Amino acid sequence: MSEDAVLHALTLQMLAWLEERPRTYGDTMEAWRTSCPRMPIWEEVVSGGLVVIVPRAGAGMNGSAVRLTEQGRMLLAAAA
Repeated sequence: MSEDAVLHALTLQMLAWLEERPRTYGDTMEAWRTSCPRMPIWEEVVSGGLVVIVPRAGAGMNGSAVRLTEQGRMLLAAAA
């Protein structure tokens, strides 16, 4: 499997994980943390416009919500 195929599969997995239930930035970083610079899933979904970070008053960055954008939902639906 090529690196691009792996990255795409992991992107879809992350989007599905985010769609399961409400997640915070802290939850997301804990679950999707990586030390491998070749698999920057978080950076891919953010720069690709697939997710958005929604601040919550008084919650700080870790308490901010991470949600799929319309583009993220469409990509996930197309893969189903």
